[in-house]
Amino acid sequence: MTDMPLRMQDDDDQSNDGGNETGVATRIRTKTKKPSLYRVLLLNDDFTPMEFVIMVLEQFFSKSQEQATQIMLHVHNNGVGECGVFSYEVAETKVTQVMDFAQKHQHPLQCVMEKK
Repeated sequence: MTDMPLRMQDDDDQSNDGGNETGVATRIRTKTKKPSLYRVLLLNDDFTPMEFVIMVLEQFFSKSQEQATQIMLHVHNNGVGECGVFSYEVAETKVTQVMDFAQKHQHPLQCVMEKK
């Protein structure tokens, strides 16, 4: 193997008219957009036991017994209640988990998500 010298660029290779050139350095700042948030909601029905709703809130939304009870009563009295606010992917996952769990236990509990 032969060593070949690297060619260095000479001043002669550059086009230089001898004048002074000035330029403006600009920085482009990209502004990142925060992801949309989604509310996960439970809907009231006349058949799902209150204890089951409390269990769902504790298990899937990490609510304390007291918080879960308050949310369950809100759902019962107002027809709908918010379980939490999440990114799209997390909200979608939680809705699916709750719906699957309710179906597995033969309860008609409905869980939906809506853009905040």
